[in-house]
Parts: sequence; C-alpha cells; structure tokens
Amino acid sequence: MHYIYLHGFASSPNSAKARDISDRFAQIQTKLKIPNLNADDFSQLTITRQLTQVAAEFSNDSIPVTLIGSSLGGLTAAHLGEQYLQVQRLVLLAPAFEFLSHWLPKLGDEQIQGWQQEKYIMVYHYGEQRSIPLSYDFVTDAAQYQEKLLQRPIPTVILHGKNDEVIPIEASRDFGRSRPWVELVELDSDHALGNVMEETWQAIRLFCQLP
Repeated sequence: MHYIYLHGFASSPNSAKARDISDRFAQIQTKLKIPNLNADDFSQLTITRQLTQVAAEFSNDSIPVTLIGSSLGGLTAAHLGEQYLQVQRLVLLAPAFEFLSHWLPKLGDEQIQGWQQEKYIMVYHYGEQRSIPLSYDFVTDAAQYQEKLLQRPIPTVILHGKNDEVIPIEASRDFGRSRPWVELVELDSDHALGNVMEETWQAIRLFCQLP
C-alpha cells in the first residue's frame, strides 16, 4: 500500500498537520509521500493540475494507494478516488466540499468581479507567509468538480471539526448522508484540527490498519 498526503489550499508539505502526520508515519516505519501541490507556481494552481500531479505519483497499477487529504487536498483526494481504481482508501481531513460556495461569498461580489476583470487576485499563502497572485482560472476549473460526481463506493473516513469556520461540518454531513461507505468522525475542533491531532492519528491508524 502506498500512502500519499495532500496538503490544503495555500499550504505546503511543511504545514503543522503534514509534519505531524509525517512524523507519526516515520515512527511506525511506513513511507508517506507528501507532494508539493504548489508545484513552484501557486499563481496557476487548479484542481485539475493537482489531480494530474498526484496521479503521476502512482507508481504502477498493481500497488494500491491510500490518500490522506486535508481541506482542498481532501477534495482533490476524493476526485482522484473517483477516477482511479488504484485508490482504495480515503482519509479526508475537513475536506473542502462545496468549496467555492463557502469561499467566494467571503470575498464579496466587487472583489470577485475585479478578479474576473484583472485575471488575478492576491491570496495570502500560509506556506510562503506572503501574498501571491492567483489566476481566476482556479475558479473556472474548480466549478467542474462537484460532489454529485463522487459516486464510487470507496472506503472513506472523514474527520471534521464541529467548529470549522472555513468549511462547515454540514458539508461533510451532507456528503456522507447519501453514501453509506463514508464514515464521519465529528471532532471538537476547528478547520485546522490542531488540538485533536492525537485523535486524528488514532482514527487514521485504525481505519488504515496501521501498526
């Protein structure tokens, strides 16, 4: 089994969550790949690019893959699971379901219109600790990746904070309601899940049958 961790939007393989989970995999001597989904060009980020990049990490068709995805990485993982039979398990940490409908209203109509006209908007990148322009192509591309397309019955566990201020837990509840192969674990946390990393790890360990 190959394990791949997908970090979130405007994040990096050096995020606190990625490092924590990486350290725990190292302790049980199990390899975890963490590709940099910024690909040295955050400005041209799209979900399609992330899908292509991660799929290239699948070495050959015979080795099954477990994807662990955080936020937008969770949404990406879910679509990879739909497209590739090689993906046999999904661990989704506060997955960014209904991402555009939660994110765009926070920007407001005026800012969105400016983004369309100017083609770029400045976005604070937590991994780089600076603002970087992001192409409007991100929005037009993301619009095609809708949850209704995710119908492959792939064993899935979702870990989501009840106080998530970025992606409301209702998004994961809605997703799991019509998909009996999805288990939702509700945690007393926010979007970062920073205060529940031990619980998160134990859930991952149990679900993935890790030592």
